[in-house]
Amino acid sequence: MAGAGPATPRPAPFERPSRQPPRRAGRCRRRSPFLWRAEAGEGGGERFLRPGRSAAGQGAGCEMALPRLLRPLLRGLPPLAWPGCGRALHRAAPAPVPAAPDFNSFVTRTNTCGELCSAHVGQEVTLYGWIQYQRQGLFLVLRDFQGLTQIIIPQDEAHAHVKKLLSNAPVESVVRVTGIVTPRPPGQENPKMPTGDIEVKAETAEVLNSCKKLPFEIKDFIKKSEALRMQYRYLDLRSFQLQYNLRLRSQIVMRMREYLCNLHGFVDVETPTLFKRTPGGAKEFLVPSREAGKFYCLPQSPQQFKQLLMVGGLDRYFQVARCYRDEGSRPDRQPEFTQIDIEMSFVDQAGIQRLIEGLLQYSWPEERGSVTTPFPSMTYEEALANYGTDKPDTRFGMKIVDIGDFLQRSDIQFVQDALSYPRGTVKAICIPRGVRYLKNKDLESLKESAKSQFNQEIMEIICRPDGSLKSLLTKFLGEKQQSELIQALNMQVDDVVLLAAGEHKQVCSALGSLRLETADLLEAAGLVLRDPTAFHFLWVVDFPLFLPKEENPTELESAHHPFTAPHPSDTSLLYSDPTKVRSQHYDLVLNGSEVGGGSIRIHSAEQQRFVLEKVLKEDSEVLSHLLEALEFGAPPHGGIALGLDRLISLIVDAPSIRDVIAFPKSFRGRDLMGNAPDYVTPEELEPYHIQVSWPLAEKEAKKN
Repeated sequence: MAGAGPATPRPAPFERPSRQPPRRAGRCRRRSPFLWRAEAGEGGGERFLRPGRSAAGQGAGCEMALPRLLRPLLRGLPPLAWPGCGRALHRAAPAPVPAAPDFNSFVTRTNTCGELCSAHVGQEVTLYGWIQYQRQGLFLVLRDFQGLTQIIIPQDEAHAHVKKLLSNAPVESVVRVTGIVTPRPPGQENPKMPTGDIEVKAETAEVLNSCKKLPFEIKDFIKKSEALRMQYRYLDLRSFQLQYNLRLRSQIVMRMREYLCNLHGFVDVETPTLFKRTPGGAKEFLVPSREAGKFYCLPQSPQQFKQLLMVGGLDRYFQVARCYRDEGSRPDRQPEFTQIDIEMSFVDQAGIQRLIEGLLQYSWPEERGSVTTPFPSMTYEEALANYGTDKPDTRFGMKIVDIGDFLQRSDIQFVQDALSYPRGTVKAICIPRGVRYLKNKDLESLKESAKSQFNQEIMEIICRPDGSLKSLLTKFLGEKQQSELIQALNMQVDDVVLLAAGEHKQVCSALGSLRLETADLLEAAGLVLRDPTAFHFLWVVDFPLFLPKEENPTELESAHHPFTAPHPSDTSLLYSDPTKVRSQHYDLVLNGSEVGGGSIRIHSAEQQRFVLEKVLKEDSEVLSHLLEALEFGAPPHGGIALGLDRLISLIVDAPSIRDVIAFPKSFRGRDLMGNAPDYVTPEELEPYHIQVSWPLAEKEAKKN
C-alpha cells in the first residue's frame, strides 16, 4: 500500500533501542544523547565554563603571568584558559559555546535521513543514503547514519525513469534522492520512527553505487556468526547498534579530554609504539629491525614513558593510548586495545581516585543515569573473603560466609582436617530459592566446575519446606546446631547452600566462581539478580605487592607491575619479608569487571633496583634508562589507566569489547577481513636477518 511505513522500523542510531523518549507532536528538533547538555541553560549551559568563571563570563580575579616562551605560540589563537584561572591567557572575548553539530555542512545533501519532520513539509530536500527496504516499487526506506526516511516512488509516466531506477536498485545500494517533503496520509503515521509523520515524494534520483548480493542482512535482529561479521566488518558497521556504540565512544572520549585537559591542565602526549622489552607482565609483540638480532617491542602500556614524563617535569600527563599484548583473546581482551592513560606528580592514592571519579562523572552519558561519588572502597582481602575475587560484582548478594568457627565444635572429619592447616577455612554461599530455580543437573554441574577448575570439593545443603535441612552434614549435627547453622547462613525455605572446606584462597576463589555461575543459572531460569541498568563502581585497594609464581611458588612476581610502590606502613617489610608487603595499587571495578588499574610508583632508584634485582630476580640492565632517570630528582608520582574498550562495552551492555571497536581482531587474534597476520616472502625477510623454518603443513598452505 502506497505511503505505508515499514512494519518494524529500526530506531535512529542516535537513540538507543527501547530507550528513546516519546516524540512530541509538532517538535522537529530531537535531543540526542550525543549532544550531551549542549542545550541545557541559555546558550548551551554552564558546563563549558572554566573554573573561577562566572556565568557572565567574568574572571574570578585569578591572574597569572604568561611564560615568555609561550607568548609567540598564542598569537592569533583563540583564548586558552589556564587551569584553575578564570581569565583567558590573553585578553579576548571568550570562545562561543559549541552549538548542536551541523551534519549537513560541507556536503551536497540538504538534510540527513533522521531529521525531517512536519516542519519541513513543502520543502525540497536532497537526501543521500542506503536503501534499507523497498516494497513492490511503491516506496522505499532510505537510511543514513542518523536515521530513516520513507521515500515515495512516483507512479506517473513523467517520472517513469525514476520509478524504474529506484524499483530495480538492490537493497543497500547507495542513492541520491531529491523530492518534496509531504505529510503521511492520516492513519499511516509511524510513531516509532522519528520521521514517521512525513515522507518524501521523489522527483529525481540517482544510484551512486549498486550493491551486489549481501553475505548477511544489515539488520540488528538478524543473527550472524562472529566470523562472518569480522570478515565483512565494513558491512557490520552499518548496523544501528555498532553506529551507536562508536558514536557514544567518541563522545565519551571527547568529554574526557575536556575534563582532563581543559578543566585540570593535563597535557596530551603521544608516546612511542616502538620500544624495548619490559620485564614481567604479559607477553609482548616483537618487531624486527635491520640490525641483526635486535628487535623492538610493542609496549603493553606507556608505563615507562609516562613515568619519564614526570621526571621531565610535565606534572600531568594524559593519552588515549594504543597498547599491545601477545596473549590469547578473550571476550574482554584484544591483542591491541585502547586505554585512557594518566600520570600525575605529587599525588597520593586518594588524589588519583578523586580524579577518576570526577572524570567518569563528567563524561558519563546522561541516558545512563548519574554517577554517584565517592565510589565505595574495599581491600583486596575483604573482596577475596566476601566475593572470592578481586573484582567483585556488588549488584547482588550471595556473599561468602565464614562458618569455620561454628563448625569447629563439630565432629565432622573433613572440616577438622581443613581447619588444621595454616589458613584453613570453611565457607559457604546461600543460593536464594535455589530449589525452585536450579535442577539437579545444575547443582552437579556447579560441583564439577569447582572440582575441575579449583580442585575443590563442594557439599550442598538444602532447606526443606518444613524448615529442616537435607544434607550429608545433618547426621553430624543436632537439631540445635542445625538451627544455628540456618541462622548463620540466613537460610530460607527452598534455599540451597554450597559449602567448601580447605585452604583460604582456594576455597574463596572456588565459591566466588560458583557465585557468578549460579547467578547466570538463576537469571536464565527467570530470577533477576543483576539489574542491567545499574552501574556499581568499586575501588579495590591494599593488594599484595608480590605473589608467588604459579609455575614456581618459591619465586615472586609483581602483583601489578615492578614499578608499584610498597604501602608506606610496610616499607620495612620489603627488605625482610616481601611476601607480607601491601602495595599502593588500586583497581577500579564496574559490575564485576576491572575497568581500571593504577598505583603510586617507586620514585627512588635504590628501592626500584632492589625490587628488580633482589625480589624479582630480574636483569635491571634492561631498565637502566629508567633507573638512571630516577637518580636525577624524580618527583613522587602515580597514575592509572582505564580500559576504554571494556568501559564502553559495559556502558552499552555489549557482550564483547569487539562490539565497541571499529575493526577488532577475532577470538584467536586474527583480522579475518584483511587476513592478517599473513605470510611474507624470504626476500622481504632478508633485510631483517630472519629466516623462517616452515612446518610441512604451512609450506603447503603457502604454496596454495
